[in-house]
Amino acid sequence: MLATGITHTISFTVTDTLSARSMGSGSLDVLATPAMIAGMENVCMNCVQPHLEGGFTTVGTKVDISHISATPVGDTVTFTCVLTEVDRKRLVFSVEAFDSAGKIGEGTHQRFIVDSVKFTEKAYSKKK
Repeated sequence: MLATGITHTISFTVTDTLSARSMGSGSLDVLATPAMIAGMENVCMNCVQPHLEGGFTTVGTKVDISHISATPVGDTVTFTCVLTEVDRKRLVFSVEAFDSAGKIGEGTHQRFIVDSVKFTEKAYSKKK
């Protein structure tokens, strides 16, 4: 059962492929904002996945994130989240990101619990 207060942490090293220049979101060799947001979504997904019934997962539906400091390629970024709200299938997280010099990002992220098969079938039915 999901309850508010559960936390999770992940880390990764910023590679060239995660840079703003490589991802097309900027022209500099620093962590791209989309890559930071993906890390934030990932830590939230992995926070709750072990608590879900088999065949269920979560999908991101909303982000309200501030990218407050640049991180150079080669540095390590650590993401932490706290599940702050559970409203049936809607989950809200507080999330932060840090590099070796301090906080680089913060905000909230919303996810919904979905049945993996039904969700995928519905998405792919658009191709018919």
